[in-house]
Amino acid sequence: MSTVIGVMGESGSGKTTAMRNLPKDETFYIDCDKKGLNWKGWKTQFINVSDGKNKPEPGRGCYFRTDSFTIVSALLRKINEQDNLKHIKYVVIDTINGLMVAEEMRILAMTSGDKRSAWTDLATNGWEIVNMSLTLRDDLTVIILAHAETVSDDNGIIRTRIKTNGRKLEKLVLESKMTTVVWSVRQDGKYKFILSADGSTCKVPLGAFETDECENDIMLIIKALEEY
Repeated sequence: MSTVIGVMGESGSGKTTAMRNLPKDETFYIDCDKKGLNWKGWKTQFINVSDGKNKPEPGRGCYFRTDSFTIVSALLRKINEQDNLKHIKYVVIDTINGLMVAEEMRILAMTSGDKRSAWTDLATNGWEIVNMSLTLRDDLTVIILAHAETVSDDNGIIRTRIKTNGRKLEKLVLESKMTTVVWSVRQDGKYKFILSADGSTCKVPLGAFETDECENDIMLIIKALEEY
């Protein structure tokens, strides 16, 4: 069973930057926001395989730009099964909200067909991406980046959680499928991960970390889970 890590945070909180130290030659980066990465030199570290013209190269990571649930699902299957992608150990989906928003825009633009069914499909697709990520080969780590939102429920309880599109996914709670969800924040000019906090859905396995926060670096999370 693969390892799935959730990273939630507001825009500009350092979610993408936290991926900077992943071993590039073992990483397949799926850019669902289509914004590119945000550290110096990333274009030389990754080869863009989005249009199918470029092939994976030794020493470089794979970068793929798409906002389609269908394509992301197909990519996960290929990474899991194809021999030429067995060297990939880390998959980043940045962000799952990019997929949901793009699908929502497509639904709103529909002039025919059953929109109610399409909204149901949106929830199903979001859930299935997380489910599929959990069933890949044992040596894969899938990192799902997501926007965060702070909400108040009917009882007035305020909490920060992964932002979702539509009530069905709110009820399903994507975090419930992950054992590790870290909260990326920027406080006092510094970027960091919060690992556990009242009023949030961030969580890590009991005993995996000695503190409730750490540096904004996904490799620290991955190494701690490997040693757990």
